[in-house]
Amino acid sequence: MSEAINDVGESVETGESAAGKVKKFMFINRKSPYGTIYALESLEVVLISAAFDQDVSLAFFDDGVYQLVKGQKTQGIGIKNHSPTYRALDGYDIEKLYVEKESMELRGLTTEDLLVPVQQLSRGELSKLIDTQDVVLSF
Repeated sequence: MSEAINDVGESVETGESAAGKVKKFMFINRKSPYGTIYALESLEVVLISAAFDQDVSLAFFDDGVYQLVKGQKTQGIGIKNHSPTYRALDGYDIEKLYVEKESMELRGLTTEDLLVPVQQLSRGELSKLIDTQDVVLSF
């Protein structure tokens, strides 16, 4: 927290750290984990944002839910499996992971199929959550 002087000369806490205001970032992942660079790029930007002490959350929609599925084997396509990195997010204080319920159901997935704990929300609930964010980036 830092302090500022208000209009009447009193010292008040601003709620901001010395480095600046903490913003709420949400990263929306809609693409399958392999075949494009979107999933890996998103993961890298998420880790960078967390390193700057921002309030980071991730939401997975559509084929993006496949990014979190256990047991991904990528040897056959010659790409490094980056899915274990999702297990490391907790170490960066990234604990808010959401999946869209409708996307999970359409693909026959349950939260038991996923690498990490997530909160499953409906499309409407996620829409409301997105509206509360300061910054939303979609991959």
